[in-house]
Amino acid sequence: MLRPPNSLVSIVAGHMARRLSGRLRKLGNGVQAQQAAFQQLSACLAHTAFGRDAGIETGLTYEQFRTRVAPQTYGQLRPYIDRMKRGEADVLWPGHCTIFGVSSGTTDESPKQLPVTDAMLGHFHRAGRDSLLLYVMRAGHAGVYLGRQLLVGGTTALVPVDSDATTGAYAGNLSGIATLNLPGWARQHLYEPGHAIAQMTDWPAKLQAMAERTCHADITLLAGIPNWILEFAEVILARARQGSDHYPTLQSLWPNLECLVHGGVPLGPFQDRLRSLAGPEVNFHEIYPSVEGFIAAQDDEASLGLRLLVDAGLFFEFLPMQDFDEDNLANLGDRTVPIEGVRPGVDYVLLLTTPAGLCRYALGDIVHFVSTHPPRLIYAGRTKLQLNAFGEHVIEKELTDALLAVCQGNGWQMVNFHAAPLFSTPALQQARGAHEWWIELQPGTMRTPTGPLLAIDLDRELAARNDNYATKRQSGALRPPEVRLVMPGVFEKWMKENDRWGSQNIMPRCRCDRQIADQLAALTRFASGTPNP
Repeated sequence: MLRPPNSLVSIVAGHMARRLSGRLRKLGNGVQAQQAAFQQLSACLAHTAFGRDAGIETGLTYEQFRTRVAPQTYGQLRPYIDRMKRGEADVLWPGHCTIFGVSSGTTDESPKQLPVTDAMLGHFHRAGRDSLLLYVMRAGHAGVYLGRQLLVGGTTALVPVDSDATTGAYAGNLSGIATLNLPGWARQHLYEPGHAIAQMTDWPAKLQAMAERTCHADITLLAGIPNWILEFAEVILARARQGSDHYPTLQSLWPNLECLVHGGVPLGPFQDRLRSLAGPEVNFHEIYPSVEGFIAAQDDEASLGLRLLVDAGLFFEFLPMQDFDEDNLANLGDRTVPIEGVRPGVDYVLLLTTPAGLCRYALGDIVHFVSTHPPRLIYAGRTKLQLNAFGEHVIEKELTDALLAVCQGNGWQMVNFHAAPLFSTPALQQARGAHEWWIELQPGTMRTPTGPLLAIDLDRELAARNDNYATKRQSGALRPPEVRLVMPGVFEKWMKENDRWGSQNIMPRCRCDRQIADQLAALTRFASGTPNP
């Protein structure tokens, strides 16, 4: 029996999911949709200050675009963005822009402020709708529309981009901006935790308020970044268990909960804990959003990758990672390929052209395709988050997968980790470098983890995943990794001290320098081989 008042919403969603299924069949490999996106975007860019400076004109072919327009970084586009903030029209995109999305700041850079034009809001609305309809297609029904949908996201409060608030331009995080622009029917029938709580900026207080409001609600869908969903789950279950032990999982608290939508960071490090807290029958559904654009969403089993959203208004290009050189990016435009040129299994740096006016923008993400018909990809890491101090070229995904394999093989659960280079120290008779891992594991395991045991297993797993690393180890250019098992709460303390706690902030998994590793060393006491408490 359908549960009122959302029965009509569910019926409409089911119809839209069937229409999307037909549209996806017609899209095929997405080449025609991407060609149409390029033509629409380039026609608009031709009427902007950036377009004129870059030589973009109406009727420009892709080959002309590819050789004429250099790939862009945020630093190169920032002067144009600053002009938009000051109220100038037709800079990166036709018309004015008064809303700017703030990036999550995964790397050490200051958070970026990127334009969110009306056309870009249209893209986010369409891509967000389709990503959830892909879940409806997978499930075979629209039950997630019968109850409330809870977003564990950032604040909807916007702040002026200048201290004097004279330009009329405001900035905020993407989830907040998207929430503010939800259609009225979605806010009325679906959205939680409501306007007042969504505006809160105090993260711990916000979690408590969300738990109090939704503890007895009919939640059918929970969405957010995995680590923050975990924190919220622990808060609300602790509240529900006061005086009772009848709520071991979220599904026991919300019997109609069927879908957990996650994105922003790889699920792997959080999957076991999320599964145990969510409940065995809750379906996980992955999306790939960023403030620069909504890129992909799950349309089948997770192992098959995420479906590239080729007809949501973005134009995608892919630069082979082996050719990537950030210092020489402006000269690499002719090495990129559109969707028809990609090959499965190759690591690519993702470039976007968007209806916010970002043109050939290097997002900083590394992806590789699992299939090209239909186009499905996997996020593999960040260009700035890799280990390459010794020429080993180890990316974030390989580090994460290696640690996950070790943990799963020993019955351990990872809480957080960071890896960094450990440079040679001739005074200590260490003439070669190594990798240093800082790892926090969930306490209370049957088998006690130790640093040396983890180091041996990590060395083996990483060598199996990365030929460059294996060669460096076999040749003696790299010595075995060193593992530091840290006390619970060290990573949380680091994030709080670096203003990264709450909302959409993410822990950097690795760096080519020791900035974060040295900060972690200052926060913790360890001895190599000491069991994790």
